[in-house]
Amino acid sequence: MDTKPTNIPFLQNVLSNSQFLYGTVDTQFIDEKQELFNLKPTQNRAQKLLHYLGHIMVNGPITPIPVKAKPSSVDPVVPPVPLGEPPMGFRDVLLKDGPEGFAKAVRQHQGLLLMDTTFRDAHQSLLATRVRTHDLKKIAPFVSHNFNNLFSLENWGGATFDVAMRFLWECPWKRLQELRALTPNVPFQMLLRGANAVGYTNYPDNAVFKFCEVAKENGMDIFRVFDSLNYIPNMLLGMEAAGAAGGVVEAAISYTGDVSDPMRQKYTLDYYLELADELVKAGTHILAIKDMAGLLKPEASRLLIGALRDRFPDVPIHVHTHDTAGAGVAAMLACAEAGADIVDVAVDSMAGMTSQPSMGAIVACAKGTKLDTGVSLDKVFDYSEYWEVARGLYAPFDCTATMKSGNADVYENEIPGGQYTNLHFQAHSMGLGNKFKEVKKAYAEANKLLGDLIKVTPSSKIVGDLAQFMVQNNLSRAEVEERADELSFPLSVVEFLQGHIGIPYGGFPEPFRSKVLKSLPRIEGRPGASLPPMDFTALESGLRTAHGNDITPEDVMSAAMYPKVFQEFKEFTSNFGPVDCLNTRLFLEGPKIAEEFQVELERGKTLHIKALALGDLNRSGQREVFFELNGQLRSVLVKDTAAMKEMHFHPKALKDVRGQIGAPMPGKVVEVKVKEGQKVEKGQPLCVLSAMKMETVVNSPLSGIVSKVHIKADSSLEGDDLILEITE
Repeated sequence: MDTKPTNIPFLQNVLSNSQFLYGTVDTQFIDEKQELFNLKPTQNRAQKLLHYLGHIMVNGPITPIPVKAKPSSVDPVVPPVPLGEPPMGFRDVLLKDGPEGFAKAVRQHQGLLLMDTTFRDAHQSLLATRVRTHDLKKIAPFVSHNFNNLFSLENWGGATFDVAMRFLWECPWKRLQELRALTPNVPFQMLLRGANAVGYTNYPDNAVFKFCEVAKENGMDIFRVFDSLNYIPNMLLGMEAAGAAGGVVEAAISYTGDVSDPMRQKYTLDYYLELADELVKAGTHILAIKDMAGLLKPEASRLLIGALRDRFPDVPIHVHTHDTAGAGVAAMLACAEAGADIVDVAVDSMAGMTSQPSMGAIVACAKGTKLDTGVSLDKVFDYSEYWEVARGLYAPFDCTATMKSGNADVYENEIPGGQYTNLHFQAHSMGLGNKFKEVKKAYAEANKLLGDLIKVTPSSKIVGDLAQFMVQNNLSRAEVEERADELSFPLSVVEFLQGHIGIPYGGFPEPFRSKVLKSLPRIEGRPGASLPPMDFTALESGLRTAHGNDITPEDVMSAAMYPKVFQEFKEFTSNFGPVDCLNTRLFLEGPKIAEEFQVELERGKTLHIKALALGDLNRSGQREVFFELNGQLRSVLVKDTAAMKEMHFHPKALKDVRGQIGAPMPGKVVEVKVKEGQKVEKGQPLCVLSAMKMETVVNSPLSGIVSKVHIKADSSLEGDDLILEITE
């Protein structure tokens, strides 16, 4: 991919020089203007994109595909958008009156307000968070012109931040900037995991504050702040950070259990009212109920929202749910009747099942009543049609490939909507597809083992990891409790018991905790409080050394949240260029031979590409892929990974040989903690495995000497593959 040097960078400098443009130059112009020779290296974006397309044509998708389905060949058509500025919306109120005035206007509004989750939680729940900025940008102007009376558009935070870099190779900040430019009138809303920001771990306090500040500068308006354990110290930190940035603070209480069932004694109506008291006292602008598993039934909705409305007559109430059991529309209408100001919906073709209740259904049911949303049903139909076709592009990630309906068993297992789909995919990828019913049962058992937790990212992941571990190893709840001191638990479970994400309501389960942790250290109080501040100057300096001087404040925040993912994202884009410019079908499966298409790199810079041919395999295991780029013949050499793969048979651990340690699950080796000849004690960590974001420490079942190590970092293993051998 090397290119010959040309004088193009110099000519670009000349053509962009104001003196040259105004024609006020003489023969000394070049001699006097030394800055013309400050040549920026060419980005070579076109050649890099050809390399990406060639790679896809030879080896198939780079992004992991959970379902064997092809993207639809039909592109969605954007409904007509009127010319000119969009009508005024609630964001204009926010910009004029600030967060307090905005909250007041929301509370005084007649009728039910809606938050549209189509741009975030709907696709996080149904399409593994894989919807690309490319498809969001196309429909954004239509939303701006036709849904100006929405309370907000949820389009950021949650899992979208890391998935954008990790699997879509696009910058999450750029998504926010581009959508803001296209939708100036509707408030944007994001999901902030309290002290976890948009990650799965605790960050130093200054990192959470800085994150909110940069998000607000890039166009974020409303910060829904929650904590996965409803742990108030973590929530207060997130609320302070969002408030200090100038954002609207929406403190969200995560809902679990059933307040209408007198038999459920842990999470009672009083529990929720006391939490709400603390959050209102702390100054939240809006109070939210985050029903992440869709457990709110109509009667519980009336009880909970009715009690909150009586206690806080002036505070706007916002309710979020998932439609997993199918009762979402009924529950949200009951919430609205009881005094909720705002409910969450997704457009019809992206609603239902583990997503949010249908926008069209709620708009139609409220029409002509005191809850009338003022949203045009005809425009909802147009919006839904776009997403129905766009959803076809994401067929390889669509949960309906393996999950045909919602399920009321969610009232028993309490699995959050977004996780329900993920667990389904995970179960299939780990060879447990036929055991999903068992995984769901194990989830309920794992929850009891951990003391009946509030379950939402990251606590829900901990329960899910333990559930899969139980199914994988054929363990009952009683067996786990009995053997807790000798089992190799997933790392997330161990860290939770150490106190890494905070203290659960009612405390940690004993004696389970003590048996698992033994002498491991424990964190008392808020985890982030003991972390030293993040040194952003040093972080930025390191990034500039590694990636050049084009590092932005947004890049620094991405690296602060996800250092390894950001590093891989930068390496990917330096090899393959701006793949976010490609349409979704090309991004996922590349072009067909003889297909012609255009790629807009930026306004005024469009590539005309035709895929010509795929060459034969050469001796080095490569194929030459031929294209026509802007009328010129170009080719790229691509390694054929299938042809290059050497046959490699990994020995299996023999169950009847005591010193042979096998992999407890399929996965990748993250770290090998011992070497040959080393003495190990029973229970000592041997290695760390990772599969689908779940890390498991493999501990030694016996004391002895490591006689042979069969793995290295990054080795891919199947279940029962031999890890190492220990002689006693």
